[in-house]
Amino acid sequence: MESWLFLFSILVIAFLGKNQSLMIACFVVLLLKVIPNTAQLFDIISKQGINWGVTVISVAILIPIATGKIGFMDLINSFKSPVGWIAIACGVLVSILSARGVGFLAASPEVTVALVFGTIMGVVFLNGIAAGPVIASGIAYLIIQMLQIQVK
Repeated sequence: MESWLFLFSILVIAFLGKNQSLMIACFVVLLLKVIPNTAQLFDIISKQGINWGVTVISVAILIPIATGKIGFMDLINSFKSPVGWIAIACGVLVSILSARGVGFLAASPEVTVALVFGTIMGVVFLNGIAAGPVIASGIAYLIIQMLQIQVK
């Protein structure tokens, strides 16, 4: 019963915050929850969902290359400006933090609830995008390591 209330609360928050992505996600999870014998499906989605999401995002990022809107000259030109170098460095940093974040979530699943809640708050109230839990966990991992905080 608690999970239903939690999901409906998130749905209401998403509705009030006019966040369509989060509303759709809640509806899908609630719909799956109504269907009998979905425990195995939940396990699969829980374990593979982030990888699927990263794949979909990667496809979206590669489309401008496929359509010819971005080419080799754009890549070469990115090395000619400070903005390009900063963007490249941030891309590398985020990928490293995300990798650490996935490991951190696996080792400390209790952190997942706080990260999901923080992501929901950012999405609903600050117009963020829900791509953040993996990156957030990487940033949390980095800060925890820097502060030398012991995790269970």
